[in-house]
Amino acid sequence: MAMAQGAKAMSWEKLKAKIVKLASFFTGWKKWALDVLLIVIVIAAVKTYQQRDAITGDAIPLNGQLIDQSQINWKAYEGKPLLLHFWATWCPVCKIEEDSIQSISKDYNVLTVSSWSDDTEDYLKKKGLNFKTLVDSDGVWATRYGIKGVPASFLIGPDGKIEFIEAGYSSEIGLRLRLWWIEL
Repeated sequence: MAMAQGAKAMSWEKLKAKIVKLASFFTGWKKWALDVLLIVIVIAAVKTYQQRDAITGDAIPLNGQLIDQSQINWKAYEGKPLLLHFWATWCPVCKIEEDSIQSISKDYNVLTVSSWSDDTEDYLKKKGLNFKTLVDSDGVWATRYGIKGVPASFLIGPDGKIEFIEAGYSSEIGLRLRLWWIEL
């Protein structure tokens, strides 16, 4: 019996030594790299979850009247990349992105959809924003595109197919690079 207890104690000590050795392996840059990898995995999982119901394949052509009283001409976007951006006036993340969307709209086709917002026209005037905007107060277009929250961006290729979907914050450079890539 004493021999069995000695063997258990020895195997426990060996196990503890192996754990300490493994933990000491993840120090310095390796621990930092592991932390970064875990953060990237969590962010990717959250984005995948946010995009789970978003449509893929062919973009659904929008129709309706824009804030500037003109009608959406979906055919005008054919043959060129399009950023279709869903947002809301009450959304704090959308407010962070609005200057980027404004800037991108000077160089690329951008159509925005203000979902679940009633004060869109006043908001755009107050902020000095003039990107093309369709008001979707009741969220009909957001629902058709499978949007559960804003902001959400669909990057649509010249052939009308959805190439990229972004849920949540997207940087200006990230959106521009995707539009550039689609244009190639």
